[in-house]
Amino acid sequence: MIKKIKLDTKNRIEIVNITEDVKKAVESSKIQSGICVVYTKHTTSAITINENEDINIRDDILNSLNFVQRGIWKHDNRCERINGDAHVKASLISPSETIPIIDGELTLGKYQDIYFCEFDGPREGREIIISVIKDR
Repeated sequence: MIKKIKLDTKNRIEIVNITEDVKKAVESSKIQSGICVVYTKHTTSAITINENEDINIRDDILNSLNFVQRGIWKHDNRCERINGDAHVKASLISPSETIPIIDGELTLGKYQDIYFCEFDGPREGREIIISVIKDR
């Protein structure tokens, strides 16, 4: 089962919690055992799993990527958007995460949630693909 969700971002860089959307996709699939792949099809965004209890971790993640400076990349000279840094940041994080499904639920830890990372916003209609795959 594949579900697409669209997301609008408000800032150039931000991290958005998408856990509930992913949980709904798994629930509607009725799959009891398998995997869920969450994928962003944009080269300047990423998907990550991290802590959900302390909202400051999102800022910490974004701040830790400040070493990837804006406006110094060869790509910036070839593109109307100065976003070479966004491509590098997205590559460092990854475009996808895979989560096992057991008894119809994502096997996230107590403090884990799934996040969409925006590195070149604000953008409208960022598309996230949620693929729920049944075990054989």
